Amino acid sequence: MRRLRDTCAKGIDDVRLSIAVVTDGVDWHARTLIRAFARLGARARPVALPSCAIATTNPTGLEIAGFARLPDAVVVRSLSGGTFEAVTLRLGILHALRELGVLVWNDARAIERCVDKSMTSFLLARAGIPTPPTWATESFEAARRIAQRETVHGPLVLKPLFGSQGRGLRLIRSAQDLPPASETAGVYYLQRYVAVEREGFRDFRLFVLQGRVIAAMARHATTWITNVKQGGRPLAAVADAEMQDLAIRAAAAVGASFAGVDILHGADGRPTVLEVNSMPAWSGLQKVTPVRIAATVAREMIATLSAAARCGAAV
Repeated sequence: MRRLRDTCAKGIDDVRLSIAVVTDGVDWHARTLIRAFARLGARARPVALPSCAIATTNPTGLEIAGFARLPDAVVVRSLSGGTFEAVTLRLGILHALRELGVLVWNDARAIERCVDKSMTSFLLARAGIPTPPTWATESFEAARRIAQRETVHGPLVLKPLFGSQGRGLRLIRSAQDLPPASETAGVYYLQRYVAVEREGFRDFRLFVLQGRVIAAMARHATTWITNVKQGGRPLAAVADAEMQDLAIRAAAAVGASFAGVDILHGADGRPTVLEVNSMPAWSGLQKVTPVRIAATVAREMIATLSAAARCGAAV
């Protein structure tokens, strides 16, 4: 809060903003973000959360690697994996930054809601957003009963509860296709399979930023797994009003300031939201859109800080 008050007193244009880009490796995305902030006069640097700490003897209660004082804002590009305890601590640091009045995109709450696919599904359904019927259970027997009952109406997709980039997906056509719990980290997350083959398979990724869709692409593949990392081909696309509305509502349902929202059209031709990613990659999307995504994120974050400074409010 002190840093924001200082900024308010001096005026946002009279200080050089400091931005932390949280990343588990300084990849293309992190470098692009850092350059985008630099072009806007802000000083951005990469931060690895494993190098940060809770330190209650410090005035803020935190140690943020590379920062003598709290950053003005934080962009979470990626979180490194680790033990449950380590990940909990890293999210705790993000929670603490938010409690201290630092603008965090995305904050720990949104990340937790999206990393846990079952919570994403719960929140989407609760908000009335079309999404495939979903079941999540720790019990193999319960999963088997679900598969026996539901595969009569068509296949299911088994997904890792924590996972990304299309890895670890399995098509479940009968209860016999279910793997043992040792292969699913003890959790069965099952969704109705809604993909339709139309000269290959196609879905859409929409990039939502602060309540608006700034870019979109189609992903085309010869198999039902369309993720670019799994061989899907990004194609330029313009999202229609219905898809944009769903994507914006989906990001809002999980509380994400920015998000990659995956949308697929089912057999009835209607769009349905598959997933919401709170730490989306955009290298594939950047290849097929004229929008400079990192620059737009940086500009919007600084505009948010500027608006907060003008009104003297916490962000």
